[in-house]
Amino acid sequence: MSTTLPPFEEIVATHGPTVLRVCRAVLGPMDADDAWSETFLAALRAYPTLQPGSNVEAWLVTIAHRKAIDQTRARARRPLPIDPLPERPAPSEETRWDGGLWDALQALPFKQRMAVAYHYVAGMPYADVAAITGGTQDAARRAAADGIATLRKTYGEGGPR
Repeated sequence: MSTTLPPFEEIVATHGPTVLRVCRAVLGPMDADDAWSETFLAALRAYPTLQPGSNVEAWLVTIAHRKAIDQTRARARRPLPIDPLPERPAPSEETRWDGGLWDALQALPFKQRMAVAYHYVAGMPYADVAAITGGTQDAARRAAADGIATLRKTYGEGGPR
């Protein structure tokens, strides 16, 4: 018993409302129309290979489901709008760093530089430093101590040489 598939236009007319309801239920009204269109574009390409007697509605809902997942993933990857960044203030005499100190900080290994900056410059406790740098409190304490030791070797206890 060989049955032929109806023309694709009939498939769209018959099952289009169901597919649109599925898309709206999964994505909401804003993205549903795009998913509906993509569903039927994909279905049109695959329709010639569909076996006669197949459950067309289930086939279309499966395609719609996959298109909804694709849209959800694409939405998650879109950048979010943010407020414009504030202008950077011009450095004042108080905020200018001695070039030698800045160079010494830049010469420290990254974790040491971050630990020194977060603990000694920003005054954060080691628990917070560890949370930011992705280590333990002991590792943050050790990195800060090693960084300060290196800076003291460079500058001595009294400041720049």
